[in-house]
Amino acid sequence: MGSETAGNPQNSNDTAASAARPEPAAPGYERPKTAVKPHNLAPLSAPAAAGEAGNMDLLLDVSVPVVAQLGSTEMRIRDILRLTPGSVVALDKLAGEPVDLFVRGQLFAQGEVVIVDESFGIRVTKIVSRNEVEA
Repeated sequence: MGSETAGNPQNSNDTAASAARPEPAAPGYERPKTAVKPHNLAPLSAPAAAGEAGNMDLLLDVSVPVVAQLGSTEMRIRDILRLTPGSVVALDKLAGEPVDLFVRGQLFAQGEVVIVDESFGIRVTKIVSRNEVEA
């Protein structure tokens, strides 16, 4: 195939690698001994409470998705394709039951549907505890 050129990336990598490797010492030459000492690092400790509060401040302006779920159901594709304007889809929640409020996909709260300036809203009636979510 011919000789490799200097423009070949593989060839230039080999050259760089060989330049980083030390060449063997000439006969009669001894390398100086390098002293190796263990490094004494301070043990890691818990951050101070003031530092934690500062870190929390960074998160307070982060936006996360919040979804209110009125209810859900399962349907066969055949039935979904038959939906037309005016069709009614029955959900698994009864009228008057609280709706679920999810934050980043995790159940966070429950509440009731309200109207706020011609838009729907949720009045939070209960913050769901971690134990309730896991159950």
